[in-house]
Amino acid sequence: MIKSENQIEINQHLDAKGLNCPLPILKSKVLLNKMQPDEILLVEATDPHSQIDFEAYCARTEHQIIKSALVDGVYSFTIKRAHNPKKI
Repeated sequence: MIKSENQIEINQHLDAKGLNCPLPILKSKVLLNKMQPDEILLVEATDPHSQIDFEAYCARTEHQIIKSALVDGVYSFTIKRAHNPKKI
């Protein structure tokens, strides 16, 4: 388990920098499906559509974005896995 700078425990990390839509979402989906409820996934991406894509994906599946940021062209999303995510 990794701790981020604000002490959120990160269970999985996905480096999706350099990947374009839909790959960051697809790779995140695979990881989230393997994780336990309430575990945390940190995704880093450079695709400018990432913000919209991750917000839409999490809204549909009920995973929760607990933090998002854009620093030096890198979008980061801290996502809590849902207990019973909806299938899409």
